[in-house]
Amino acid sequence: MYTQMAALLFLPSVIFCATAGAQEDAEALAFGRSLVSIGDTSRLQQVLARARRGEKVVVGVIGGSITAGARASTEENKWGSRVARWFRDTFPQAQIEHVNAGIGATGSSIAAHRLQGHLLDHHPDLVVVEFGVNDTNHEPAAETLEGVVRQILKQPNHPAVMLLFTMNRAGGNAQEWHSKVGEHYGLPMVSFRDALWPRIEAGELQWEDVEADEVHPNDRGHKYCADFVTHAIAGVLAKLPADDDLSGIPPVPEPLISDEFEFTRILNSANVTPSTREGWTPTETGPFGPGWESAQPGSVLEIPFEGKTASISFYRIKGDMGIAEVSVDEGPAKRLDAWFGADWGGYAVWEPVARGLGPGPHTLRVKLTADNAEQSTGHRFEVYAVMVAGARE
Repeated sequence: MYTQMAALLFLPSVIFCATAGAQEDAEALAFGRSLVSIGDTSRLQQVLARARRGEKVVVGVIGGSITAGARASTEENKWGSRVARWFRDTFPQAQIEHVNAGIGATGSSIAAHRLQGHLLDHHPDLVVVEFGVNDTNHEPAAETLEGVVRQILKQPNHPAVMLLFTMNRAGGNAQEWHSKVGEHYGLPMVSFRDALWPRIEAGELQWEDVEADEVHPNDRGHKYCADFVTHAIAGVLAKLPADDDLSGIPPVPEPLISDEFEFTRILNSANVTPSTREGWTPTETGPFGPGWESAQPGSVLEIPFEGKTASISFYRIKGDMGIAEVSVDEGPAKRLDAWFGADWGGYAVWEPVARGLGPGPHTLRVKLTADNAEQSTGHRFEVYAVMVAGARE
């Protein structure tokens, strides 16, 4: 009787220990899967050595709303803030600064144009790039990501670049094409998707355990993102040689797809004078500087520029929005609808208008039509900026 009773009393502890052990094994496997590639660590070694010497290190992150911190409960719980905290905890003698350049509903296409003002002007030493769910899994998104990567790698302070791949509720992301860029440039890459999606599919983890909605991590999800990044960095730190034995930084390789989005400019009402401005009023502020707006059908805005690719960024929201026709030189016009049917808010659209342009100057023309979406009550159209790529001068 005593033996049976003892066994019964011990059984819950056995089950608990077995369950805890299984969870620990699952976590260890997730961290192992999270590392897509450690890549060439020479730049990361230099960053860690500077931190080890107690110098200033700027930790930058750029991405969409996940990076901006959507659904994180506090500023401190955002994944980028957690990465910066790891540096502060690991190197208390160093001065660690953090720059968060995340903007919701934007991809690497817009990032390639806004990168200088939003991040590079802060001289980051490490940049973690997260556009896994905002970019499509196709070559054009890889090309604009390549422009982001090349701009960072060519900074005079030789920043390190890492890629972080998040996921949507279906387990999808742009990792296939993004990782081609990462492999070409030898970038360390970590995947939130690779780490956790197998556990979700197996029923070991529920989507709601780590995600607050269709794409945005909750606090636990943000912690996982940061932990996967810092786990990879900690592996490099564990083998960091003495300063005299640090690896040299290799030259930036030739482009994989193109270097067109390495050379970009943002044109707004603060830095360009329209050749024609009929019915358009300069705005005071915007995500890319002051732009232009109009609610008067027939209004015409013409912006001169030089470059190989021209795009427009405009505001889309559920409201009194209109439809504009946008063209470059004598090319065909695109109809752009600023009405957005969803209720979660507005966002900045990036719309390519022309590619493969010859030597300039060129003109981008915006004409506000008398049309609008059936649900819209007006014709308002807000041009955030004209974005130009391939402008080497």
